[in-house]
Order: sequence, then structure tokens, then C-alpha cells
Amino acid sequence: MVNLLDNNPHHQVVIVGGGFGGLYAAKALAKAPVNVTLIDKRNFHLFQPLLYQVATGTLSPADISSPLRSVLSKSKNTKVLLGSVNDIDPEAQTVQVEGEAIPYDTLIVATGAKHSYFGKDNWEEFAPGLKTVEDAIEMRRRIFTAFEAAEREKDPVKRRAWLTFVIVGGGPTGVELAGAIAELAYQTLTEDFRNIDTSEARILLLEGMDRILPPFDPELSQAAEKSLKELGVIVQTKTLVTNIEDDIVTLKQGDGLREIASKTILWAAGVKASPMGKVLAERTGVELDRAGRVIVESDLSIKGYDNIFVVGDLANFSHQDGKPLPGVAPVAKQEGEYVAKLIEQRIQGNILPPFNYINRGSLAMIGQNLAVVDLGFIKLRGFFAWLFWLLVHIYFLIEFDNKLIVMVQWVWNYITRNRGARLITGGESLALTGLDDSHSYYSSEETRQAVNV
Repeated sequence: MVNLLDNNPHHQVVIVGGGFGGLYAAKALAKAPVNVTLIDKRNFHLFQPLLYQVATGTLSPADISSPLRSVLSKSKNTKVLLGSVNDIDPEAQTVQVEGEAIPYDTLIVATGAKHSYFGKDNWEEFAPGLKTVEDAIEMRRRIFTAFEAAEREKDPVKRRAWLTFVIVGGGPTGVELAGAIAELAYQTLTEDFRNIDTSEARILLLEGMDRILPPFDPELSQAAEKSLKELGVIVQTKTLVTNIEDDIVTLKQGDGLREIASKTILWAAGVKASPMGKVLAERTGVELDRAGRVIVESDLSIKGYDNIFVVGDLANFSHQDGKPLPGVAPVAKQEGEYVAKLIEQRIQGNILPPFNYINRGSLAMIGQNLAVVDLGFIKLRGFFAWLFWLLVHIYFLIEFDNKLIVMVQWVWNYITRNRGARLITGGESLALTGLDDSHSYYSSEETRQAVNV
């Protein structure tokens, strides 16, 4: 069989990354007179906005993942390569994929971001973030192992530490995690254990600013905090984490420090750009911001190279109001589609005006029948906001089978108030988590002081 892509002299577009920015760029180029090569180290697109539901046992990873080849199978001008891009040569116009040089006429870099610990990378061992399937599975393991360990723990002080969940960061991810864990502890699991009362669990949500959901309207932030408190979440704002070590979180509130003992610490406080930003800076001289994001031009290209574009979480686009656009899926989607349209127009000899992000609103799930939605012209909270949140996320799931599976799962969970994906997989066995008498957890006196908050 003749490979039409290899023999077609059309413009070569290489896309690095199959997240929202890269995938939507590829889809938008499906009928353009170009050849597209999408390269990703994973063979699937992950719907990150629902990753927290994997971490809390509502959905399975496959429910929110779509094979890239399947998604792009009808785009006959597109091929997908599984591999990691480890270098770029902007003069030769090639990217290096594990030793192989892939040529491009136009390059789109959409490699996203990962969680940032603000220079304290050693905290990751104690407080995993939530960016990948592996992160979600690790969070799920820690959350459900905590309940299992508490069931076996005879020391009431240590049991209290097992049943203390600390979420660092009061943005949408932190709020959604806190609400979901509260529903687990106070509703779903209440009849599943015999030696513990799961409703005695403490869920603490920590935020450094003066309110949770800082990007939202203050009124909605206040409504979200009220709803979380009604669910049983302890919300603490103006609270900074100064240390995480040996299952102890050290907090600074005002001028005072205090410690909290917790075996389940979850990180939702910050992000930093993927290492590809540093590669671009070294090869092109482009400027990076403090988070490692690439500072892009008004058309999302990089300075000095109008055929290299950066979209999504890796891009710092500050041309609308002087502030970088947020690292959310709608931004990446619109940027990817814009660059695709720009490439097509350039081939035709046309130009496009600078990229302009259209903010269609912000959403955050708090719990069942509880959400906040800010659409600018209208603000919703409670049941109708929750329903709107569900519909939007169903709509933006990539494949129809994902939409159907997730919708059925949500309906069943709503009826039964159950979470069917409560699997403990990977990581240490329960015997190694601290229940062994020979394990040095911390002294009873140290623990009593740490949990006395």
C-alpha cells in the first residue's frame, strides 16, 4: 500500500502533545491542505477536568480517556506517533523523537504542565498532585487505604491521623477533591466499616489567599465555602504550608505555626510548565516566566520564530489584560483551534488578527446537587449550577462512548449514592503503611500535639 502521507508534498505540521491544545489543533486541521503528525508519550487523550473523580472512586481511568488514534482515525491527513520529544532544532526544523528526526514546516508545542511545589519538590513524596492517570490512582490508593488502615488501628490518636485528610490549595481542583472526600466519609462509606465511624473523618482544605476559588466572583467563593462547610469540610484560608514531612503538615496562620498529623495529604496548590519550555528557551532564546511557561506573541508564536507555536498550559499569553490566561481546558482548546486556523489561512496567503480568548465562564463542583458557575452575565449556585456542570462536562468529553459511560455512571451514583471504582491498586501493601508495630510512625505524644487543632 502506498503511504499518501509520506508522498504528499503538503505543508508538514508537527504537534507535540495530545492534550486539549494539541488534540483540538489536530482536529481543526483535519480537512486542511497539510500533513499532520501528532506526537505524544501517551497513546490517549486524558480529560483532566474529571481526574479528581478517578481519585475519589467515582470513575475509572478509561471512562475519561480516549485513544488518540481512535479520535483521529477519520483525519486522513493525520498520523499519530507514540514517543517522547526530547529536543528541537529550530534551524533544521526538526524535532527529535527518541533519536529520530521528524521534520516540520510548522511546529505546535502543547506539552502542558505539572504540579509545582514552589521549590519544595521533596514534598511530592508526602503530597501527590493531580495531573496524570498515575497521580489519580495514587491519590485513590492513599484515600481508601487511609480508611482501611483506620479500621485496623487500635491507637485512637493514630487512627485520628489516618482519618485526617489535608488538601492544599483552594482552587477548583482542591474544592472538588475536598467535596468528594467529604461525601465519601459522611455518606458513601458510613455503613461499610465496623470498627470506625467514617463520619469522624476530618477534611481540611487549606488556601493561602483570603478566600477559596480566587478566580471566581467573591460571592460565589463565599457560597462555595458555605456549601463545603455544610458538607463537613474544614476550610482554612490565609493559611500557608511551610513544611510537609513524615506525615506532618506545618501551617502558618498569621504569625503562628501549628502542626497537623495526616497520613493523606493531597496537593492542589500550583503548577509549573513541562520541561519542553526549557528546551525551547535553550534552542530559540525565548523568554520564560517564573513558572517555566513560554512567553508567546499575540498570535501564540514565539519571538523570532513565526512557525513555532506554543498553546495550552505551556504558554504565557498576556496580551488581553496583562495577565496570563489561566491553565484550563477551554483556553487550550481555543488556542489550538486558533493556531490551526492561522496555519490554514497562511497557506492561502491570508492573515488573522491576534488570538483573543473568549471566556465563557468558570465552573466548580462541590458535591452532589452543589456547584458554582460563573458565566459573567449570570451566576449560578446549588442544584442548577450542578446540573449545568454535569452537562458541560458530558458535552466536552471527546468520544461518544465516554459520554455515555460517564452519564450512566453519574446517574447510577446519584440513585445509589455509591462509588463503584473504589479500588486500591499500586504502591505499598497495607502491611507497609504504618500498622506494623515495628514501624516508627511518630511518638504518641508528638502525634497528640500535632492533631490537637
